Amino acid sequence: MKRLLLLPIVFFSVGILAQNTEYSIIVKDIETQLPIENATVLIMKTKQVLLTNEEGKVSFVLSGASNVQVSDMDYDHITLRWTTLKDNDFVVYLKDKNNKLDEIVVSRENPQKILQKIVSHSIKKLSSSYRLKVYVREFFMLDNQYSYYNDGLVNFQFSGHEKKNTTTLLVEQNRSYGLLEADVSTDLRGYNLNNIMENYLNLTYFDPVLDSKKKKEYDYIISGYPNNKNYYIMKVTPLNTSKKELEDFEIIYDPEKKVIIEFTITTTQQNLDKIADKTAIGSKNITRSFIKVDYRLDGEDYYLLNSNEEIAYNLILKDKVKNIQVRNSFITTNFNKQNFTYRESDVFKEKTLFNKQNKILTNYWDISGFTATDQEKAIIKALDFKM
Repeated sequence: MKRLLLLPIVFFSVGILAQNTEYSIIVKDIETQLPIENATVLIMKTKQVLLTNEEGKVSFVLSGASNVQVSDMDYDHITLRWTTLKDNDFVVYLKDKNNKLDEIVVSRENPQKILQKIVSHSIKKLSSSYRLKVYVREFFMLDNQYSYYNDGLVNFQFSGHEKKNTTTLLVEQNRSYGLLEADVSTDLRGYNLNNIMENYLNLTYFDPVLDSKKKKEYDYIISGYPNNKNYYIMKVTPLNTSKKELEDFEIIYDPEKKVIIEFTITTTQQNLDKIADKTAIGSKNITRSFIKVDYRLDGEDYYLLNSNEEIAYNLILKDKVKNIQVRNSFITTNFNKQNFTYRESDVFKEKTLFNKQNKILTNYWDISGFTATDQEKAIIKALDFKM
């Protein structure tokens, strides 16, 4: 009889372990006590990747047990055992690697030639058949006021080779907030999702600095990456003699495996000052441009991890000037080599989620990989009231 009484207790315990539990982790610098933004949090059981927000925070849901790895290229990584996790704002401290001395890399090969090879090999590695589940979100500002927001959980299917990589886009869930004015709606509809993803695969951002005819417009410097001895960093900056609107590039790459780990492209105010403002109606004068893209190299798998793009410009209208700002973010929540099946009618062929009716099945944004900050939550809530 005693054995029979034990059975319900055992089944109840298993049921408890199988339940979904939500966790929050805050990542901080152990010396400064400041939050670390864009630190990578890897759920080792599911391979889900999350990034900390401006508050150093990520939130995620676990079904069962899984260790969690927290890392950042500037810090020593740490692995957390599942049994030590707490479900409310568990603080993790990372130690700075404290290796800040840049070491100039001397090479007989022309730096532009090196960059051409690195970009070419990265494109080749990215050009294969696989799928990414990606959380995408966009914030829009009109005349320094938040006016629109959208986000979605989408699936990108890639197939092809390095000369032509085709992309199929399926929208799993999405939501939109806010109202747009008719005369600027075409400008506030955000980035073309298919185009921006293809740019990340084909690395078209590097075309200006790969063109051998333009190498005299830039200065190329390669040094050891101070926070990881296995990586190099190449800085490509426009020369002062240039009169064109040129960007600054920083590329972190693995010189042995010949792949890009991270790149940043910015248009500085100094570069913008070289360009005379356009005055024709409909013209756009850029006031800010920023791109940061990270890739993940996991064994033989190499794919987009996350991206952030921002652009701001003044739109010249007949009777006034309007300032437009768009901020777009991608994060890969799942990588899979198995193709998904779909009907042609399921394929999303529009440019942006602006054109997609809201479809919400789960609170996908809570486990998206990007945890909204309090400020971002307030923005979304305020826009929701405008509807």
